[in-house]
Amino acid sequence: MRYLLPPLHEGHAPIFLHQAFEDAVEAFESWVADAPEPVVDCDGRPTAISAVFGRMRTCTDILPMRVVEDVLAVLHDDDELALDAGQASYAEAARVLRAHCVSRLKA
Repeated sequence: MRYLLPPLHEGHAPIFLHQAFEDAVEAFESWVADAPEPVVDCDGRPTAISAVFGRMRTCTDILPMRVVEDVLAVLHDDDELALDAGQASYAEAARVLRAHCVSRLKA
């Protein structure tokens, strides 16, 4: 049975989803072509990174600057994701990262 990630509470995610998001960004960065989709620990359960990004697509919590930098490093294209330092939300980054996951999985 698949583990369902908890819903957000009025746009806010529990801290373990924030941590899973950061782990998912790192896992995405090291994901090599033709390898299976990486999984990260999310509240003690292995969870596909696309599922983490998917759940965070509506998270209005502000993305810490260090995570913004990690996301931009993964994307390798600052124009692709215009994250305003100090104002970017998890949702903005999650939408782009989820789209990249889907593209890789289709390839």
